Amino acid sequence: MAMKQQTFASQSIFEKYGRKSRRELFLDEMEVVVPWPELQALVEPHYPKAGNGRRPVGLAIMLRTYFMQQWFNLSDPGVEEAFYESFTLRRFAGVDLGVAPAPDETTVLRFRHLLEKHDLGGAMLDAVNLHLAARGIRIETGTIVDATIIHAPSSTKNEKKERDPAMRQTRKGKQWYFGLKAHIGVDAKEGHVHSVATSAANVSDVHMLPDLLHGDERKVWGDGGYQGQTKAIRQAAPKAQDMTCKRTRFKNYVDEAAKKKNTTKSKVRAKVEHVFRVLKRVFGFDKVRYRGIAKNHHRLCANFALINLYLHRKHLAGTAA
Repeated sequence: MAMKQQTFASQSIFEKYGRKSRRELFLDEMEVVVPWPELQALVEPHYPKAGNGRRPVGLAIMLRTYFMQQWFNLSDPGVEEAFYESFTLRRFAGVDLGVAPAPDETTVLRFRHLLEKHDLGGAMLDAVNLHLAARGIRIETGTIVDATIIHAPSSTKNEKKERDPAMRQTRKGKQWYFGLKAHIGVDAKEGHVHSVATSAANVSDVHMLPDLLHGDERKVWGDGGYQGQTKAIRQAAPKAQDMTCKRTRFKNYVDEAAKKKNTTKSKVRAKVEHVFRVLKRVFGFDKVRYRGIAKNHHRLCANFALINLYLHRKHLAGTAA
């Protein structure tokens, strides 16, 4: 007797078992913790209005699409393809293929360029921090400063036959790296980012130090790369105490007292590593996607805004409930 082949639709109707994927659970959390009205209000004055031409895709759909690109490290064509592959992503973004197609890669590209043109990545970071402050997660009087290298393609096998001229090469230990450097100032108590600066990889960490302080610090922590910058710290934050790690190894001896103090300071500094772990391991931003410093700086600001929400998601979910 011949067996009747079931279609996918008929199979889905009679499915008895299932569970939410990790991606779906993540999006459920983000749905609750992201301050959607505040962030949409930042973009709305610059977003195209419906007129005589082609009706623009809804702002809510485009903002959610942009955030999914950051969370899952998707390119413009990659997120378009993902919409047609994943019902979970379509549901989160509000895309109904029975009504309209998913945003194509050109639409996604234009939206990103709109955000970059008006520097809305930095505005999103500020808005998120205000949202956190309203829920008791405030920027206090201690800042941890640090930087991390983000790799860029070193190959010249591209359209312009050259490496990105804005990127530079630097050595860390015995290893050479090509790319940019993300510098951040992190609140020492709550662990979220309040300041971001972006440079080529060969720029010294201390050069960007003043841009990472908000000015009201009482203490500033940093690794050994920031030692000897007491004057620069005081100029940016007059009341701040220099808590950066000091040199411990000398030609004839090891300063055990300074070594012990560095260990204590490192327990505070560890919070900045949580931020970089989320950036690179959870969100997948360990390689640049765009050419130039400006576009990648914008992406970093948007990422750190979303990272701040991710780090405090349990607290925010509790207050929302």
